[in-house]
Amino acid sequence: MEFHERLQWLARVALLFFILASAAFLSAITVIRIAIQGREVIVPDVSGKNLSDAQVALHSRSLGMKVEDRVYSPQPADAVVRQSPPPGVRVKVGQYVHVALSLGPQQVKIPDLSEKSLRADRIQLLRSGLQVGEVSSVALPGEPADTVVMQFPAFGSPDASSSHIDLLVSLGSPPLVYVMPDFQGMQLGEVEPKLSSAGLKLGKLSFVTGDEASHGIVASQTPAPGARVEAGTPIELQVAE
Repeated sequence: MEFHERLQWLARVALLFFILASAAFLSAITVIRIAIQGREVIVPDVSGKNLSDAQVALHSRSLGMKVEDRVYSPQPADAVVRQSPPPGVRVKVGQYVHVALSLGPQQVKIPDLSEKSLRADRIQLLRSGLQVGEVSSVALPGEPADTVVMQFPAFGSPDASSSHIDLLVSLGSPPLVYVMPDFQGMQLGEVEPKLSSAGLKLGKLSFVTGDEASHGIVASQTPAPGARVEAGTPIELQVAE
């Protein structure tokens, strides 16, 4: 076989090998895609179904269920009010569908929780078949600490959507805040009564080397002059000796 004929033969063999390899690769991709799609299912619509029927419908498609919330609604108790993911979405086998179940129509009157402690309100809600929802805190002048100052839904609300009552709790009056005076250059004996009258107190006192004229003079301070400080904040002074 001449060199030219041998070269053509090798080229044909290489082309055939390339075609066979490409076909095998495309077949593998197709098989993988089919396998992946085979592990996916379409989420059924379980809204309005009772808990047991919804679980059966999801289990038949190899899906699980997690109850995320319970809300008041016109639907019977334990009926699915909403779901996530929504119906028609394609998901992987074994995924959980999160649902909110109905408590039925609201029959419990929302109690007045204001001006009571958070602990007392928790007990009252439990006795009423309700629960504490989100608790937020804020410093309020004239309101004792740990006192509930606001609630949602409001007292007597006839259209609550959930058994959870959100509360706003007082942290008490906010601390007094002062602007830090400048004590630098003053005698230590003058500074101490000024600290007391400003609602501050002397904290760490350290000494630095100074000349005879600067003896007993405040060389520096922490916090710095002009800083915002709360009442009772200890003030550090560096005094020349």
